[in-house]
Order: sequence, then structure tokens, then C-alpha cells
Amino acid sequence: MARSTVVNFLTGKPVDRAVFEDICVRLSLNCGEIAEFDIETSLVSAKETQMESSRNYGDLEEADDVSTFQDSREKPSQAEAPKPVRSIHLSSLDKEDKIIESKEQLEYLSVVEAQVMDFTFYVERPPIEERCYLEILKPGCLLRIKAPWQTGKTELMSRIIHYIEQKGYRTAVLNLRDATQEDFNNLDKFLQWFCTIVADRFELTTSVEEHWRKSIGNSKIKCRSYFEKYLLPGESPLVLALDEVDRIFSIREIASEFLGMLRTWHEDAKTRQVWRQLRLVVLHSEIYTEVDINQSPFNAGYEVMLTDFNQEQVLSLAQRYGLNFDTAKVMQLMATVGGHPYLVKEALKQIGQKDTTLEEVLQTSHTAWGIYSRHLERHWRNLQSNSELIHAFEKIVLANSPVEFNSQLNQSIAIKLNDFGLVKLSSNSIMPRYELYRHYFRERFKNNV
Repeated sequence: MARSTVVNFLTGKPVDRAVFEDICVRLSLNCGEIAEFDIETSLVSAKETQMESSRNYGDLEEADDVSTFQDSREKPSQAEAPKPVRSIHLSSLDKEDKIIESKEQLEYLSVVEAQVMDFTFYVERPPIEERCYLEILKPGCLLRIKAPWQTGKTELMSRIIHYIEQKGYRTAVLNLRDATQEDFNNLDKFLQWFCTIVADRFELTTSVEEHWRKSIGNSKIKCRSYFEKYLLPGESPLVLALDEVDRIFSIREIASEFLGMLRTWHEDAKTRQVWRQLRLVVLHSEIYTEVDINQSPFNAGYEVMLTDFNQEQVLSLAQRYGLNFDTAKVMQLMATVGGHPYLVKEALKQIGQKDTTLEEVLQTSHTAWGIYSRHLERHWRNLQSNSELIHAFEKIVLANSPVEFNSQLNQSIAIKLNDFGLVKLSSNSIMPRYELYRHYFRERFKNNV
């Protein structure tokens, strides 16, 4: 779906009826109530698109982070929302008609547009989404989304949060990379930061610092009591999503205690009513093994492992970007990048914006001036921090066939490389996950000799 089509939908201009209905389905809108249908031309003109959309808080009223729908307390009331005006147009997208009533209205419309775009380019991977929606409704749920970097963990989390907000659940999303080095000084400091961020999401007036000062026990007990007294009680369940959990793995003192605490909270839901209010969503790429298996959240709850896009999904995504791709072109792209969500989307986006062609993307994919240069460089830097991994991966990419496991390449190393998303495992061998990685890293290793 072209971006201009989305803008036409948002600004009340005629769009194709099938496209209009598709967008309405994605945003849970009633087509008949917000549009005038032209039977003869099969075009649709939105008469109250923005007004109706503003009433659907779950889809259109997030203000801070549209991509993750993460702050449920910040949904403006209908009275606070800027009044929709049919003459509003996005100046950056519609250069012929730049009628902007106010900055607030432009920002509001930009939020709407961003959410429509987010829905339009999200690729479902059945049955993953439906299973997550079922799981998150369970009292005391612990939902773990495990996948390598840039493969869609946060996007899936956003869909789950969006789904559950429509059911009236309270939600808070925390990215552990938002914590500073000072917050990781010790467990007590970290748990105070943790409680403070969650409390701020719901604008609680009870000071975490004051609670800490007046409560007895260690920092984990204080954290637990803060949740039990101020966060968990309420008419609706609380969904707490933790992104980038891998961030704490290198800080052993905090990681073991914090992860063990999450496991305990999940187990407490089986015997204590107040903890049945909590639903945990944990996003990570690796498995933390430096904690007792009976205290780890990584062998409890429900695990979701994201898969690559298949050929049909890539073809569908190409069409949404307005590209006239056939199966042959899809196979040509996937021969280099497989079905890696980010690598596929980035290629289609660049081609759809007329910035490049498929041939140019493939010819320069492994180079410093190609569209994947930053993605590849980050993988290279991650490998540099672990000599054992980089030596093992060098053997894998320089080989012309899958490498069998042996004393120099054991399964623990292979699993680590797999968690990074760099390799593809079989029962007794390993190979680069994509041809892009084989080509790029082979040249890097040869040039470093």
C-alpha cells in the first residue's frame, strides 16, 4: 500500500474501496459510518474518518510512542484531542495542498498516519499472534518472546499491548536500555529504578523512595510490596512488558536476582489472588544460564520463537510497498537475505521509495555503502567482544559447506551464534544463516588476515 494512499484515507480524499475497507478492518472502524461509497467508481470518500478514529483510543490516540503503544496512561480524553478538520493535510506528504489549522492538529494527524502505516506493514506469522493473544489473557501469564536482534520482537509486543488495551487492561512497557549505568550500581538501586518507571507510567503519587525508606526487608521484598500495595490492585489486570532484557545479563548480581524475582511472581499467581492480576511479557535474544534452573523465568511460562518470513509473506509485503514483484524477484531477494524481517523490509522500503533497485540492493548488499552496512557492522562489533565466538564463526563462513560440530566448535558456541541470528543449525552441523552474512563476513575475515 503506497504512503500516498494512507494520506488520502486520513485526509478524506477518495481511495479505492477495497483499500479503504482493508484499512478500516486494521483499525477496527465501521466503514459504513465513516465513508460515502461511490457505487459507480468504486471509490470511497471519508466523511468523518478522523472523528471516528479518535473515538477508537486503542488504535489512534497514543501520543508518545506509536510503534509500541507503550504508555496507556497518556491516552488523551476525547475532550483533549484536537478537533479533526477535513482540510488538514500533511505538508510533508501532500505538497499541493498545505492547509494546516494548527501544530497540534498536524501532530495528531501524524499519529494517526503512523499507526495506519504500522498496521499496514506488519507481517503476521500465524499462529504466533493468536497464541500470544490467548496466553496474555491468562492470570499470572509469563510470555517470553525470544528472537535475534531486528527480527520483530518489539513489533509483536506492540501488537499484544494494543490487543490487550482494547480489552481495558492496564499496560506499561519498559526498555531496560533506558536505565543508566548508575541504575545498575547494585540491585537496590536497580529495583528502585524499576518501580519508579512503572509507577510513573500510571502517575502514582506514592513515592517509591518514601516506600523504600519506610518498608522493612531487602530490596526484593520492598519491590514486591510496592507492587502488591500500589500497582497490582485495580479493576483490570496489569500487563508489564520488558524489552531488551539481555541488557542485564552482563551484570550477574542484578540479573540472577531480578530474573529469579520474575519467576517467583509468576509462580505466586498460582496461590495468591493479587498476583493473578499481573501478566509479564519478556523480550530477549539469549538465554541467561547463570541462574538456578528452578529460579529462571526462561524455563517457565510460554515461549514464542519468531520465525523468518516465508516466500508468500515477502511477496505480500512487497505488494504493500507498491512493488510489482513476482515470485522470481522474491526468490532473488531471499537468496541473499532469506526471510529476515528487517533485511527484507529495508530492501522493499528502499526500492518502494525509488531510492534504489533490487539489482543495486543485491550487488551492494555486503559493502560499506550498501543499505545493510550498519546492520552488518553491529554484528561485527558484537563478535569482536568474544574471541571464542569470532574464531568459530570465521571457520563457518570460510567453509564452502556446513561445518560439523567438534571439540573446537561445540554446541554451546553454536547456540550462542544462533542466538545472535548469524547461523543456521542442523542436528550435527552449522552454516551461515544467510548468503549476505557469508559474503560480508568472509571478506571481513580475509581482509583482517
